[in-house]
Amino acid sequence: MEITSEEITLHIERAKKGKQGAFKFLLDYYWNEVFGFQMKRVRNEHEAEDITIETFAKAFDKIETFDEKYTFSTWLITISKNIQIDKTRKKNASIYSNTTDTSNEQIQKIADHSPTPEDKLIREQNLDELLRYIKQLKPHYQEVINLRYFQEMSYNDISETLEEPLNNVKVRLLRARKLLAEIITKKD
Repeated sequence: MEITSEEITLHIERAKKGKQGAFKFLLDYYWNEVFGFQMKRVRNEHEAEDITIETFAKAFDKIETFDEKYTFSTWLITISKNIQIDKTRKKNASIYSNTTDTSNEQIQKIADHSPTPEDKLIREQNLDELLRYIKQLKPHYQEVINLRYFQEMSYNDISETLEEPLNNVKVRLLRARKLLAEIITKKD
């Protein structure tokens, strides 16, 4: 089924109102495009994935500034390109920093009020099976799943533990849940 530009616009408007489902749709729909763009630029899967996560975190944080006369994918790619350029400059200057361009005051919460379908699916699995599925994820996804669901840490606590910006943690967890749900669905 092809997604129309009207559907995308509707999801963007819903995301501007803080609807979790809209954020998930936009992440799922545009993930491969942004990730593929970064793979061509950095030629490193882990680095491309990190930049893609930061891209969505920054885009979701600033979604109210998106101008509908432009295409959403172009906006995301521009954010992604700028993040990659900044990272390259920092790397080339041998400066290591755990900060982002956004301050804690600027970070808006991505709504997380009700369990997503992925959450429901995860909870329905028995623990042994679930742990086997989790082990199939990349280590940094395993880590956020462990911290959130087994150690029952808040997003803020996870952010502090991983020394990562809050929105990066939220997007990484969203992506981890999606990948885990796909693994579980394939096995059933």
